[in-house]
Amino acid sequence: MRAFIAVDVDSRLSYKIQKIQKELKKTRAPLKMVEPENLHFTFKFFGEISSSHADQIISIMLEKLEKYQSFPLHIKGTGVFPKMDYMRVIWLGIEDPNRFSELQKDLDQEFAKMGFKKEKSYIPHLTIARVKGPQNKELLKEKIMELESIEIGDMTLEKLVLKKSELTPVGPIYTDVKEFFI
Repeated sequence: MRAFIAVDVDSRLSYKIQKIQKELKKTRAPLKMVEPENLHFTFKFFGEISSSHADQIISIMLEKLEKYQSFPLHIKGTGVFPKMDYMRVIWLGIEDPNRFSELQKDLDQEFAKMGFKKEKSYIPHLTIARVKGPQNKELLKEKIMELESIEIGDMTLEKLVLKKSELTPVGPIYTDVKEFFI
């Protein structure tokens, strides 16, 4: 299965995120918005994994997460990947992401031992749109700059989820495989 670990976004914040997506749509740039039910922070993307890899991942998660406790996240600001002059992904960030990044690094080291590629420069982010072409790029850049410090709100990171991803012509379908509470 194609799999990844994610942090789901608190549904109370979904409305505010959809408002940001509406603002971006006003630029008429060719954007594919992430559906509200698919909004998440990708913690680690594995790609195709076997059932034995899934079992190992679950075992690592259960063991490593024992020492962690839930912590607050403040979602704030917009950004792009890979760069403003060649935007492919528009995202929302986390203010003061140290605890999030520390947890990600800790788990990533264990996954690297299994043979998965280690993240080089992980930036906690919530993808909200994908850019599908260069039309109206300048308007889109202006809007992103305008939303650069936008406040979305607070949530608590209390759960990570191993998800299965199925790609379909109408978009990805994500299914929860296992939840891990911290």
